[in-house]
Amino acid sequence: MNQTVVDLLANNADHATAFDSRFDAVQDAQHPDAVTVCCSDSRVLQDHSWGNDRPGHLFTCGNIGNRVMQRTETGDAVSGDVLYPIAHTGTKTAIVMGHTGCGAVTATYDDLTEGLNEPAGISHCLDLLKPRLEPALDLLPDDVSRAGAINRLVEYNVDRQIQFLKASDDVPDDVDCIGVVYDFQDVYGGDRGEVHVINVNGETDTDRLRAEHAAVGSRIDRLWEY
Repeated sequence: MNQTVVDLLANNADHATAFDSRFDAVQDAQHPDAVTVCCSDSRVLQDHSWGNDRPGHLFTCGNIGNRVMQRTETGDAVSGDVLYPIAHTGTKTAIVMGHTGCGAVTATYDDLTEGLNEPAGISHCLDLLKPRLEPALDLLPDDVSRAGAINRLVEYNVDRQIQFLKASDDVPDDVDCIGVVYDFQDVYGGDRGEVHVINVNGETDTDRLRAEHAAVGSRIDRLWEY
């Protein structure tokens, strides 16, 4: 067995010792306060970014491009892993977390503008993102850099995922759908690893959001109000 796995198992032993009693209240059921959908990127530690160390608190999902939809025989639908806690455990908050410099958004941008040749599994994921991101290409500022374009599309993608959740008949109207961006590249001007709120239930106007959510007004920010 390679050293990486040996080290991971050693770390897990420490985890098991620390968490042994923390599972007492969730042995037989879970009622997470939020479902979070994060991009599958090794630089974004989904639970740790929220300071979560409590089993049963967050229902975490991850995929490339922080997508909330999957393709079915009857069309695109809210992904089962995202929908499960909403439908079955009483979860009333859904958080979609994009991140700066997203590789999935970058690949989708490149596929739309230049065409890519990816393995089937990756192409499938990009095909789910492309129709959501393509309309944004004509909206990008003419003088925007490549990195600037990608990070604006990160926001646009989060917006589209929130829009999809809010439009779905499978997601009750009383579920709060929050869009955020995790920044580890000094794009938003805060600390690295800070989460910035960009969308609340489809509202993206930062002035309105700050007025309505003054308690977290300093955490509300966008690069792009298109």
